[in-house]
Amino acid sequence: MRGCEKTSAVGVLKRALTRQIDREDERQRPLDLGLIRRLFASTDPWRRQRFWLLLAVLARAVQLPALTGLVAAVIRGPIAAGDAGGIALGALAFAALAVSTQIVLHFRQKLALELGEAVVCDLRCRLFRHIQSMPMRWFHTNRIGRVVSRMTSDLEDVRAGVQDVFFVSLVQLVQMLIAAAAMLWYDSVLFLTVLMLAPVIWLINRHFHRLLSTALRDMRESFSRVTATLVESVVGTRVTQSFGREAENSRMFAELAADHCEWNTRVLRTQGTFLPLLELNSQVCMAILLLAGGYRVLTPGSATDIGDVVGFFFMASLFFAPISILGSQYNQALTALAGAERLYRLLDLQPEWGDVPDAVVLQPIRGHVQFCEVSFGYEPGTPVLQRISFEARPGQMVALVGQTGSGKSSIINLIARFYRATEGVVLVDGTDICRLQDQSLHRQLGMVQQQNFLFSGTVADNIRFGCPEADDERIRDVLRRLDCEDLLESLPEGLQTSVGEGGSSLSAGQKQLLCFARAMLADPAILILDEATNSIDSGTEARLQRSLESLICGRTSFVVAHRLSTIRRADQVLVLDGGRIVERGTHSELLAAGGVYSGLHAGFAGVGGTVPRAA
Repeated sequence: MRGCEKTSAVGVLKRALTRQIDREDERQRPLDLGLIRRLFASTDPWRRQRFWLLLAVLARAVQLPALTGLVAAVIRGPIAAGDAGGIALGALAFAALAVSTQIVLHFRQKLALELGEAVVCDLRCRLFRHIQSMPMRWFHTNRIGRVVSRMTSDLEDVRAGVQDVFFVSLVQLVQMLIAAAAMLWYDSVLFLTVLMLAPVIWLINRHFHRLLSTALRDMRESFSRVTATLVESVVGTRVTQSFGREAENSRMFAELAADHCEWNTRVLRTQGTFLPLLELNSQVCMAILLLAGGYRVLTPGSATDIGDVVGFFFMASLFFAPISILGSQYNQALTALAGAERLYRLLDLQPEWGDVPDAVVLQPIRGHVQFCEVSFGYEPGTPVLQRISFEARPGQMVALVGQTGSGKSSIINLIARFYRATEGVVLVDGTDICRLQDQSLHRQLGMVQQQNFLFSGTVADNIRFGCPEADDERIRDVLRRLDCEDLLESLPEGLQTSVGEGGSSLSAGQKQLLCFARAMLADPAILILDEATNSIDSGTEARLQRSLESLICGRTSFVVAHRLSTIRRADQVLVLDGGRIVERGTHSELLAAGGVYSGLHAGFAGVGGTVPRAA
C-alpha cells in the first residue's frame, strides 16, 4: 500500500512539474518565414560583416561549379584532342582555382563564426535584461530550469542556425542553380529528365518536414523538462535529503529522462530514414541520367556527343550532391527555428507593468509611506489584503505582526513594488508608487529577509552589492556600526573569504549579518526587515539590537518580526489577521487594550520571547 502511495505521489509531482510546459506547447506557433526573417534581421547590427560573408558565400558557390566545369572542358578539349600543352595549362588553372576556393572557404567560415557569436551574445544579453525586467509574479509562476534552458540549449541551436544553416544552404542552392543552367546548356532534353524527377524529392521533403518539425519540437520541450527538474533538484537537495525523497525524485527524473530519450530517438530515427532516402533518390536519378544520356549518344542523328554527356554528368553530380547536405541542414534549421521560436516568445512577453512614460525620478526621499484603502491578491478573485490603510512618517519604525498568512509579507511586497495593488494606492512622499521610476525607488530602499540570497564571490563583494564604489574601509565602518566586525573577520580570509554558492561556506547567522551589512552600506531611506533576525542566535541578536537603533534612526523602517525585543521598539505596531489590520498602536497601547495583540503577547514566555506564528 505504501509503495502505491509513493508511485502515485511521483506521478502527481511529475504532472505538476510539466503542466506549465504543456500549456506553453498549446500556444506554440507553426514555423513560418516571418520567424526566419526575424532571425536574419538579428544580424542587422553587423551589416558590413554580413555583406562580406554573403560575398564569400556567393564566391564559394560559383567556384565549385567552375572547378567541375573546368574538368569537363579539359576532358572535352585538350584530352580529346591529345593537346599536352592544353592539358598542363588546364591542370595549372584547376590548381589555382582550387587554392582560391580554399581561401574563400577559410574566410567564409571565419566570418560566419564571428557573426554567429555576435548574434548569440546579443540575444543572450537581451534575454538577460528582459528577464530582469519581469515582475516578481513571473518568477513565481515560471521554473528557473526553463529559463536556463532558453539561455543555454536554445541559444546554442540558434548559434548553429546563424553560423551554418543559412550560409551553407545558400552555397548549395546557388551551386544547384548554376549546375542546372549548365545542364540546360549541355542538353535540354536530359535536363527535362532531371526536372521530372524533382517532384519525387519534393514529396519526400514534404513528408519528412511534418514528421521532423513535430518530433524536434517535442524533443526540445522534453529536454526543457529535464533541465528544469535537474536545476530544482540540485537547489533543493537539502529538502530532498531531509524528507528522504531521494528514491522518489530519482524515479521521477528517470521518467523524464526516458521521455526525452524516447523523443530524441524518434528524431534520430526520422533523420536516419530521411537522409538515406534522399541519397538513394540522388543515386537513382544519376542512374536514370546515365541510361538516358547513353541512349542519346547512341541514337543516330543525335546532336549530343560523349563530351556533352560527360559535362552533363559532372554537373548532374554537382546538382544532386547538395540534396543530402540540404537535407541535413534542413533538419538543423528546424532545430534552430524551434529554439528561436522559444527565445522570441520569451522576448515578446511583455511585463505586466513597468515604468510609465512620464515616470517620476525620485530625489533623495524622506521616506513618507502611506497605504490608502489598499486591496491585493496574487490571483484574481483571491484577495490576501483588504482595504489596508496606514501611514508611516519619515524615520518611524512600523512593526507588522500576525500569524502566518495574515498578509505581512504581502504588504512588504507592495512597498518594494514587487507587486501592484489591486485597489487603492500606495504613496511614497505623496507620489503614487506606480508612477515612480523603478530604479530610483529601489536604489533608496533596502531589504533584509529571513532567507537571503548571496552571490558567488567574496564577503566584500556581497556587502558592496548595492554600492559597488564602496571601498574596504567603508565596509569595515558598516561592520563596526553593526558591532559584528569581529564575527566576519574571524573568517579564514576576512573580507576576501569566498562565500561559496548561495553562501554555503557561511553559517546562517553569518549570512544574515552579511545581508544586514549589505543593506546598511547602501544607506537606504526606507528599510525593510522581513523576519531578518530569525536566523540569528540570541547572543548575536543582542549585539545587533544594540546597534540597530542607530542604524534605523532617520530611516523609515518596516519590520516583520516575531521577537518581542524587536517589536517593542516600534513606533507603530500593525496587527494583521485575514488580510486586514485588526489593531494598531504602540506595544504598550496594544497590551493595555487587551485585544488580539495582547493574546499573542501572552504566549511570548512559552515560545522564548517570540510571537507565535500560528494559533
